[in-house]
Amino acid sequence: MQTMDPGRRVTRVEALKRDIESHVRHTLARHTASATRRDVYVSTAYTIRDRLAERWAATNARYQQGDVKRVYYLSLEFLIGKSLHNAILNLGLEGATAEALEELGDSLDAMRDREPDAGLGNGGLGRLAACYLDSMATLELPGTGYGIRYEHGIFRQGIDDEGRQVEKPDNWLHDVNPWEIARPDRTYKVKFYGRVQVRPDPNGRVHYDWLDSSDVLAMAYDTPVPGYCNNTVNTLRLWAAKATEEFDLEGFIRGNYIAAVQAKTDTETISKVLYPPDDTGAGKELRLKQQYFFVSATLQDIIRRYRTERRTFADFADKVQIQLNDTHPAVAIPELMRLLMDDHGLEWDVSFDIARRTFAYTNHTVLPEALEEWEVERFGRLLPRHLELIREIDRRFRARVQEQFPGDAAREERMAIIGGGKVRMAHLAIVGSHHTDGVAALHTEILKDRIFRDFHELWPERITSVTNGVTQRRWMLKSNPGLSSLITEAIGPEWITDLERLAELEPLADEAAFQESWRRVKADNRRTLAQLVRAEAGVAVDARSLMDVQVKRMHEYKRQLLNALHCVDRYLELRDAPDAAFPARTVLFGGKAAPTYWTAKLIIQLIGRIAREVNADPAAARLLRVAFIPDYRVSLAERIFPGSDLSEQISTAGFEASGTGNMKFALNGALTIGTMDGANVEIAERVGRENMFIFGLTAQEVEASRAAGYNPRAEYERSPRLRRVLDFVASGTLSPEEPGLFRPLIEALLHHDPYMVLADFDAYLDAQAEVDAAWGDQRAWTRKAVLNVARCGWFSSDRSVQEYADRIWKLDPTAVG
Repeated sequence: MQTMDPGRRVTRVEALKRDIESHVRHTLARHTASATRRDVYVSTAYTIRDRLAERWAATNARYQQGDVKRVYYLSLEFLIGKSLHNAILNLGLEGATAEALEELGDSLDAMRDREPDAGLGNGGLGRLAACYLDSMATLELPGTGYGIRYEHGIFRQGIDDEGRQVEKPDNWLHDVNPWEIARPDRTYKVKFYGRVQVRPDPNGRVHYDWLDSSDVLAMAYDTPVPGYCNNTVNTLRLWAAKATEEFDLEGFIRGNYIAAVQAKTDTETISKVLYPPDDTGAGKELRLKQQYFFVSATLQDIIRRYRTERRTFADFADKVQIQLNDTHPAVAIPELMRLLMDDHGLEWDVSFDIARRTFAYTNHTVLPEALEEWEVERFGRLLPRHLELIREIDRRFRARVQEQFPGDAAREERMAIIGGGKVRMAHLAIVGSHHTDGVAALHTEILKDRIFRDFHELWPERITSVTNGVTQRRWMLKSNPGLSSLITEAIGPEWITDLERLAELEPLADEAAFQESWRRVKADNRRTLAQLVRAEAGVAVDARSLMDVQVKRMHEYKRQLLNALHCVDRYLELRDAPDAAFPARTVLFGGKAAPTYWTAKLIIQLIGRIAREVNADPAAARLLRVAFIPDYRVSLAERIFPGSDLSEQISTAGFEASGTGNMKFALNGALTIGTMDGANVEIAERVGRENMFIFGLTAQEVEASRAAGYNPRAEYERSPRLRRVLDFVASGTLSPEEPGLFRPLIEALLHHDPYMVLADFDAYLDAQAEVDAAWGDQRAWTRKAVLNVARCGWFSSDRSVQEYADRIWKLDPTAVG
């Protein structure tokens, strides 16, 4: 943070106090003496937003006057966390705001707890999108995020006394959101259902009229996205569903009170909740509605903005770039064509060329079930005109494949956009975009070699790699002030906007005084984490113990189960030999399971029962504690990463696209235990395998083992420790009231084990033994930790976004900023 002369600082403090009090009196109509803690938070937020507003308006004016090429980032998720502290930090007002609040009898630390996490996402997809918005603003690139203003987040997670996940409504908008500005003048009509009527005109042109539709209004809400200590404030625009009519007045007069408002209620369900369950037809339809709702409103908004500056669409793709964050927004491709053809009269070839040059697509998964497909019948009923357009795109694309690979009918079917009665959204995204990017080098190679091999052979230049990154402003400067201050004292503040400057720490890795300061910071952070575990999970842990952490969305391929089985192994070792020479270790889990993902929910319950068994056993609890931290979210992550010592990145090799938690842990000085999967591969290349704990099958070995007829029971028979652990879990000891509770997990491992948990078990235990040995030499451990931080500067989202700008969006660096 930049220093200011004392006179200027006082002026800022006085101005902040004055404006906070003014908002209490004039915005909230309260007397300052009777203002509640909530009132002070809201008034402080408005005060900070006021300071963003002038820059925000100036940024938009600068983009318009400069006629710049703009980037629009479309994502169903934006996990922005809490906005107050982030905005204060990026404005360079942390010290002044803290002082102003102290003089008002409050504190900045207390203020953070009054703001809810924005319920706009669930996993890495949303955290990545938020990082990219931060980097675009900091790099002063003309970028806008578009998504949905969910009234409720996915859910608030509780854990009951039996260790089960309990889903509770996440009504994060129950109070005023001072960060958003409603834009009723930016409201667009979005159509669903109905029919398409073909209408020729006297000039021989054919028109397509979408009739008898069910209409919804999309209203914009804008949130400012400030760059770090610059004059750029970009926009996150979110859409809320509104009924075209508030209610049926005639029906209300007749006494049909409920029916009179039913249409409004049904309409506004579209933006009611993030990710409605898709295990029913209605849930699937609602998900597709959400996707089309936000891309239709977004494209109408983009075209409106473009048309204020130009009369024709000749320059559209040269002035507009749209990044599709996964397949969720892929319906934007036929929607842009519909708008260009049906509303603006362009021909097919021109419209498709514009669309293809406008869109780029980021793939985030190698899981076949996550590559979205929609039943043709459902898709056509909801979006009849779009199905017609997709059929024609598919017909023309099939002809292209036939031309390139004559006689290869099997290849044509594999690549088809419509096949097997489904609309394949990933194929649509590839065909309708100029680039498809993977999010790590290994992930991209898997896309080229396996998932999209046919497309790569057709268009070898289209699939490229942009490895994910994270913003150091939130995930170091904001969340880990102790480490950030130590780094700044050692090498200066330039790393905040140029993370590769962290390399300057490397010569300090062996310096005794620096190491001692490093360990002091980590000890403070570990104490904070221990307090968090006590408050959130109700488990008292030793703040001096090794903090072993796995926090991420619950999924079988992420292998929280492998970690849990290691906890059982260590527990049994300690139970049988209480004086075993293990270092004290606290194993922490966190993450949400989708409400209908029963296996993941059962794994959460298993972790809870393991924690209950271990923590209650005096023979084990001295050296091992286990806890599941409920309701994992951005604000918790910001408090977990700094105090972590060991980062569990143990997904089955070849299944994790990239990951960003691995980067956040490493940048906060945690060592990684992990497989060669996702971005772990690139972290190992830069950090050095000797500074990590790498284990397990490679992606190639996983494929080879499957092809050879992998037999998980043979692993069980071969490994005595594995056999003891699985038998213990299956025995019912952890659930005496329901002895067979966890047997389905064990049976699935023994008979199927699709994610190779048993194949990697012994190697994982060996790696954990290496961790134990390394932890015993704190000087060597600290050296590894410093080198992890020093060598991870490449994993900044600033670098990722700059790669997009240069290679994919082709932004002119002289025309922005």
